[in-house]
Amino acid sequence: MDFLPPGAKASSSAYPKLRPMSTKKYNVGIIGYGWAATAHIDAINATGLAQVTAVYSSRPLDEVALSARHGGKIKAYRSVDALLADPDVQVVDITSYPSQHCEQAVAAAKAKKHIILEKPMANSLEEVQRIVDAAEKNGVKGCVCFELRFSGQMESTKAIIDQGLLGELHYGEVDYYHGIGPWYGQYRWNIGKKDGGSALLTAGCHALDGLLMCMPGEIDTVSSLSTKSKSEYFTPYEYDTSAVTIVKFKNGAVGKCAAIVDCIQPYYFRTHLMGSHGSLLDNRLHSSKLKSDKSKWSTLSMKMCDSGDVSDHPYQSQFEAFFKALAEGREMPLTSFREAFRTFQVIFAADRSAAEGGRPVKVA
Repeated sequence: MDFLPPGAKASSSAYPKLRPMSTKKYNVGIIGYGWAATAHIDAINATGLAQVTAVYSSRPLDEVALSARHGGKIKAYRSVDALLADPDVQVVDITSYPSQHCEQAVAAAKAKKHIILEKPMANSLEEVQRIVDAAEKNGVKGCVCFELRFSGQMESTKAIIDQGLLGELHYGEVDYYHGIGPWYGQYRWNIGKKDGGSALLTAGCHALDGLLMCMPGEIDTVSSLSTKSKSEYFTPYEYDTSAVTIVKFKNGAVGKCAAIVDCIQPYYFRTHLMGSHGSLLDNRLHSSKLKSDKSKWSTLSMKMCDSGDVSDHPYQSQFEAFFKALAEGREMPLTSFREAFRTFQVIFAADRSAAEGGRPVKVA
């Protein structure tokens, strides 16, 4: 039998999640039909709150085959504008190349479509701001795919913080180790600066976002240094594929994020948080509040983020939350456009710092 300290609440990931009840079922149009899109389609349909009814691709798609693969009747479009003009589509899910995100998201907002947007939101903070402004001006809601906020690991981590088992946090590390080499699906376009951007922007953004989810307070400055592996697997990259970022908070706390996409090792999403009452290292906890042996860690039962495969990511939980929020007329919890904007502010400040040799950059 599992026991919890007095007043503590178990992470929601420990129990079956009840499907939100809604009388509305949203029709979703997918923009960009690649690897991520297939995972999104399955997750959207599995929510029971929405179904994919349209797909745009630059490649010709057979509607019969598309519908048979994913279930339901799906219309194939060869034009983004034509999909956005479909009056039966209420939500669009943008999974295209990152360099296309801004124009497509702004167009979707102007067409009054709610938006699911894969990370990164865009290639510059100015483009991210354009997306946020367009959504707010046109009264549409947004959801950014920082889906790891809905993972068992991060939900349990946040519950431990919220229950005060770590006390007041003064230092935290959230790191992303995932070698995106020629064996990985997005490698062919990820190597270019145009769509890859940086180690933080292309994938390490999950870890930086996780750090900001855990560490409280406003950010003062960010500094970053970057480098690159000499392995032939990563030679084609047009940007540095390893970066370490230090975040200084106005309350005095310090955070660190490593974004390493040129490692040769298993996928590893690392968390190490330290506070006035204890520490959490991945799924290992020590807290003075538990009166346990301080020479040993207590191992927690939580589902770890242990794969870069999009089919393993918790999209369904995230999308359920989004469709429920739409039905209730409120903002998406945890990963709204405005919430994600804060993460991208830090990312672009960090990339600027790295480009300038690690000079601290003030975050507005």
